[in-house]
Amino acid sequence: MTSPRRIVVAGGGTAGWMAAAAIARTMGRTVDVTLIESDTIGTIGVGESTIPPLQVFNRLLGINEADFMRATSATFKLGILFDNWKEQGHRYFHSFGFTGKDHWSAGFQHFWLYGQTKGHDQSYDDYCLEVIAALQSKFAHLPDEGMNYAYQLDSALYAKFLRAMAEGDGATRVEGKIAAVELDGESGDIAALTLESGARIEGDLFLDCTGFRALLIEGALHAGFDDWTHWLPCDSAIALQTESVGPAVPYTRAMAHDAGWQWRIPLQHRVGNGIVFCSRHLSQDEALDRLLGNVEGEVLTKPNVLKFGAGARRKQWHRNCIAVGLSGGFMEPLESTSIHLIQRAVLRLIRMMPNREISERDVAEFNDQQHEDMRQILDFLVLHYKATDRRDSAFWRYCADMPIPDTLAQKIELFRETGRVFRKNEELFAENSWVQVMMGQGIVPRAWHPVAEKLSDDELDRLLGMLRQNVERQVASLPEHAAYVARYCGVRQTEPAATA
Repeated sequence: MTSPRRIVVAGGGTAGWMAAAAIARTMGRTVDVTLIESDTIGTIGVGESTIPPLQVFNRLLGINEADFMRATSATFKLGILFDNWKEQGHRYFHSFGFTGKDHWSAGFQHFWLYGQTKGHDQSYDDYCLEVIAALQSKFAHLPDEGMNYAYQLDSALYAKFLRAMAEGDGATRVEGKIAAVELDGESGDIAALTLESGARIEGDLFLDCTGFRALLIEGALHAGFDDWTHWLPCDSAIALQTESVGPAVPYTRAMAHDAGWQWRIPLQHRVGNGIVFCSRHLSQDEALDRLLGNVEGEVLTKPNVLKFGAGARRKQWHRNCIAVGLSGGFMEPLESTSIHLIQRAVLRLIRMMPNREISERDVAEFNDQQHEDMRQILDFLVLHYKATDRRDSAFWRYCADMPIPDTLAQKIELFRETGRVFRKNEELFAENSWVQVMMGQGIVPRAWHPVAEKLSDDELDRLLGMLRQNVERQVASLPEHAAYVARYCGVRQTEPAATA
């Protein structure tokens, strides 16, 4: 065997411990993983709402779902309820499920659109199990993965859970603050990290998990940054936690206001809350007052104020350093993609793990794929701000008038003209996600696929009626979400409630 490759993870939190746990468990004794973390440096800790691919990550690491959910005080998540985005007083649901039944030539939305002309005026939501179950606060695991879901979790407890796993698999944690990044005089690569204590940590491969500071990838290596704030103008957030005042619902809420939006994420032991806003249109004090005036239950923590700029590091892998998490870029938590981007970077790195020398082909491919992931997510996020009837504030007028990426403009106009959505290059968000959000934001197609008209009126009646009845029957058989969570993975009463 060759000597273990020395991998140094700079920073803890969700990003650092996801990376350390996955690499240590996957690579075993072929690597030597060291994570540097300081107890005096807080973590962002607001990535508490996730999307379904996290199930894959946990399964790859052999994590028992009930144990993981109990350790992180997690609840199930079937999607996001959007309030006041299209216009004030309007709401729609973006679920993780499938709606209706697709034909190989056309998605279900084409049959639904044609049905509207034939007197079938039921909502598109009525054909989606996850939407109706969420709105009735029901959940259960179904055979053949019949319910699509993610998690709402305490991210600080998730990091703690992964730390125990990583250390059990041989990863070493070093306490301390990074004082300097030492570069090799000949290659320009990172040679070592020096801590304030004077300790010097050498490595072959360095993972920058230092958050917005990006101490390695930007501070030392100057990888560059693409600013996307002209598309995503919100630049500030305030997060805090409140006590639970009722049973946890299986969805996250995103409530738009006149200068951004507010989130509400119910966990087993508390509720995560936050307000995202554009500081050009709302001051920090005004934002805090607005947040405190729209939470439920007693406030448990001090407000955590965050400043950020939407954008992406130009090189996510530069020399012998890989950016993981916020050091690689940030696009706000509107569709719960922050933890997913950590996951994608970590699993992609493992697939491209160097054996001896770092391949520049690997580096180029990694950067191309990371950039493509982020650009596709960017389009989906910008859609929420652009496709709106709101003109009631300067913020929303800016969003309605702003130019958008050509890729998004093509997607919107294609759907508006034909009802079609095409998923490209392992794109994260599936066709039904685009359909739900575009129609939820007020984009209704002017046409449908001609295959829908192949059905006679009776056949269309039977198809749509059967699909709705199947959803109604399945939802009626489901238990209440909170009761199911308590039985499956409830936090034991003897355990102290965590307020990370």
